[in-house]
Amino acid sequence: MASIFQLTQFPCRVLSPAPPHHQKPSILPLNSINFGQRITGKPYNSVHEFNRVRPVFLTRVSEDEEWGTEKKEEEVEGGAVAVAEEEPPKEETEIDSLKKALVDSFYGTNRGLSATSETRAEIVELITQLEAKNPTPAPTEALTLLNGKWILAYTSFSGLYPLLSRGTFRLVTVEEISQTIDSESFTVQNSIQFAGPLATTSFSTNAKFEVRSPKRVQIKFEEGVIGTPQVTDSIVLPENAEFLGQKIDLTPFKGFITSVQDTASSVAKTISSQPPLKFSISNSNAQSWLLTTYLDEDLRISRGDAGSVFVLIKEGSSLLTS
Repeated sequence: MASIFQLTQFPCRVLSPAPPHHQKPSILPLNSINFGQRITGKPYNSVHEFNRVRPVFLTRVSEDEEWGTEKKEEEVEGGAVAVAEEEPPKEETEIDSLKKALVDSFYGTNRGLSATSETRAEIVELITQLEAKNPTPAPTEALTLLNGKWILAYTSFSGLYPLLSRGTFRLVTVEEISQTIDSESFTVQNSIQFAGPLATTSFSTNAKFEVRSPKRVQIKFEEGVIGTPQVTDSIVLPENAEFLGQKIDLTPFKGFITSVQDTASSVAKTISSQPPLKFSISNSNAQSWLLTTYLDEDLRISRGDAGSVFVLIKEGSSLLTS
């Protein structure tokens, strides 16, 4: 790496020669007599007079720098210009590589529903490697990391597959499955958001959790909530439609559609103003435990009491868009 030697009796020294195949820094041409004329307007009469003036030397580094780091100039004592090296970007760790590979393996699996046996085996192997490198060996003692909303990216829990399958609700899709943890109140909310052609809604369960070990919590469900449907209040009508090979002008129907749209808007506002429907869960068997086997700022891996695995990503994490 290029550096600048200490200033000596000579006004300044420039950068040491660059490595092979690298363009040498260029120095502005210097002639002792002509240089003195440029500064003072008259030539120097002696070497001592020349040494009293501290000329400024400029160095330039070629743009095709082969060392791969960006340079920037800084002025130092005596008028010399030093070339400072910017701090290199942070190297990707092995854990970062494993997390990216795991998230990439989820592509096209519909949260695990459509995963092939080969893909499942790859996911299991990546999960095992991450669990062996868990940076938080006692997750229940780091509750601040557990705080927040976690988006389900993958699961092997077959109990969720009927909800994810389009065969069960052909016109309804699952937009998001999430778990929100509040470590201050020791509460957990599991939520599923559905989207249909005319409305969106959600179903969630509220629960309390108790810490049972450094990795394990006991969850007891207390309440179910059916969210208020959000009805679509706008209808877009095309100018024409094709029927039996003929185009039909739909312009005359616009007045009728406008009336229907106004009615739909009124219905949407009425429904949206209603509170969500809540019901208590009193079944003594409505509880389970959860074992967190990996936890960091943006990824969590948990295992349920039925042997199923859940991989969740923290809301706002770059892993959700990678």
